[in-house]
Amino acid sequence: MSATTPAVTSSTVPSTLPHSGAAAPSPSPDALTHIADALESALSSSREVIDLVVTTFAAGGHLLLEDVPGVGKTTLARAMSQTIGGAASRIQFTPDLLPSDLTGVSIYSNESNDFVFHPGPLFANIVIADEINRANPKTQSAMLEAMNEGQISVDGKSHVLPDPYLVIATQNPIELEGTYPLPEAQLDRFMACTSFGYPSAKAEAAMLTAADWSNPLERIRKVCSTAEASDIRAAVRKVKISDTVADYIVTLTRATRDREDVRFGASPRASLHLAAMARARAFIAGRDYVLPDDVRPLAVPVLAHRLVLDDAGFGSGNLDRARAIIADIVAGAAVPRA
Repeated sequence: MSATTPAVTSSTVPSTLPHSGAAAPSPSPDALTHIADALESALSSSREVIDLVVTTFAAGGHLLLEDVPGVGKTTLARAMSQTIGGAASRIQFTPDLLPSDLTGVSIYSNESNDFVFHPGPLFANIVIADEINRANPKTQSAMLEAMNEGQISVDGKSHVLPDPYLVIATQNPIELEGTYPLPEAQLDRFMACTSFGYPSAKAEAAMLTAADWSNPLERIRKVCSTAEASDIRAAVRKVKISDTVADYIVTLTRATRDREDVRFGASPRASLHLAAMARARAFIAGRDYVLPDDVRPLAVPVLAHRLVLDDAGFGSGNLDRARAIIADIVAGAAVPRA
């Protein structure tokens, strides 16, 4: 880690101050729509994928992308950070990467006669973890703490990560030499998994003729502040889920555990993540309650990557099969009346 990075300690991480004076207006879903519009202007991905990214962010989760190089994953992270006025960092994972390369290190300071913590690249609002499956298990465990706890531990001290916080991790599905399969525990921490895929022929041709194709980030403008983004996430958590919809979510996740072609189905955390994503989708639609129609389109990206199939293959390595299984479950499950 570079010692030029500004030093912080867990006690210096800014906290959110209470509002004073008149009550602040309720967060509007319009900001999330504007963020999606901004991302669409900079990326050649489909609107469906972009909406999933924004939904995952609003739900407070993390996203796993299984994609080939060069489809705009890093651009996505930087564009996302610009829309909320936050910081972005990119980590290229390699087998020799150490946990301290992610978290940061404590360096002795002659001025203070004490060790001063210098934060690593995990201290950003949007973190792109490129080819995360190339990291060794020890480094992946440090990443797991950051994703799950919103903090990291160095030399016995905890340091809180920025808020809001989003990890966008990538796996390269075509180059497996020198990789470590992501453990089930880490796969389960990703709220959703999807693929950008290749752009359409029309979009790819437009990239070649655009005057500013080399820097699409120049088109991105700030939509809201990080504080406003945190308020939106808090509002999403307040969206109501009825007992009927909750039962529907549990029906879908439990069905993955009863399949003969699935060795290990989705965990209870998967149910929580599917509910969180459904809340975010309902909020974006301007509702304060979840409908079954909010759940159905999210089941595949939320559940498929968590499955361990009958041949012991992880869903992320057999994603097409896992997606087909979830789609079959959704198609066969009775949709309740909201």
